[in-house]
Formats: sequence, C-alpha cells, structure tokens
Amino acid sequence: MPSAFVAGTTAQPIDSLINVNQPSSNANANNTSLGPNAFLQLLTTELQNQDPTQPQDPTQSVTQLAQMSALQYQQQLTSAFQGFQSNFGVMQAASLIGKHATVNTGATDASGNASTVTGSIATISVQNGQPYFTMTDSSGKAITDNNGNPLLFSTSQIVGIAN
Repeated sequence: MPSAFVAGTTAQPIDSLINVNQPSSNANANNTSLGPNAFLQLLTTELQNQDPTQPQDPTQSVTQLAQMSALQYQQQLTSAFQGFQSNFGVMQAASLIGKHATVNTGATDASGNASTVTGSIATISVQNGQPYFTMTDSSGKAITDNNGNPLLFSTSQIVGIAN
C-alpha cells in the first residue's frame, strides 16, 4: 500500500485538518444579528418602555423567546450536520488510499472526449473541509501538473475504482 504521506510534510490527524481555512461562525456574524443576550436586552427595554395603559400581551414575549430558542437550535443542528458531512467525506476518501482509480481530469482530448488518468491513490488532503487526493502512476511517481506540482483530484472526478 502506498504511503499516505508526502515527503517533507508532517503527519497530522485527519480531525485536525477538517474545516481548516473555513470561516468561523463569528467571522460571518454582523452587527445586525441578535444573539440571546441582545434579544433579552431588547425584550427588557420593550417591557420598560411599554404604555402602562396598554400592556403587551405576555404570551407574545414567550412566543418570541421560543422562536429565538428554535432558531438557535436549528443553527446548531445545521453546524453539527455540516461537520458530520465533512468528516464522512474525509473518511470515505481515506478509505480509497492504495486503490487504483481512473479520474476525469476535466480536460478534453482532440476529438472532444473527456481526458482521464489512471493511477493509485496516494494521499488525501483536506482543503476547506473537502477531501482531495493525489495519485501515483504505474511506476510510483506522483502525477503532476506542468509545473511539477502533484495534481489534486476531487472524489467527484472518479470514474472508476479497482483494488
């Protein structure tokens, strides 16, 4: 079985590579989003400034709080599912190491047919939470681009796999 490591790199556990270079949820938050503390401050201010002759319906506050909790739960569930999806994709890709595969390179030949390359899956690389792999040819040399850099292929480019 070919080595899963590229010469000159340090081994890192796969779980430390998942979601690397992905923006954190805090980086996407802008000043207009309300968190639970801001929601409670807004609710308190609303109650302090309401007209005493026409008080707010108390069930409306409870309904708003329940909606806020449901939204937070949905966001947490979405985040957890995205993490699971990323982990699952990486684990599937890792199971391909050592297998012979044919991949579509994305290019076409002179007659318009899709160009493919066949080799052995050598390493798995995770970029932005997505797994990519490198391949070696029948002589064990890395399949590279014109500059000598190993080509990275996505699992969606696989058109055939053999043991």
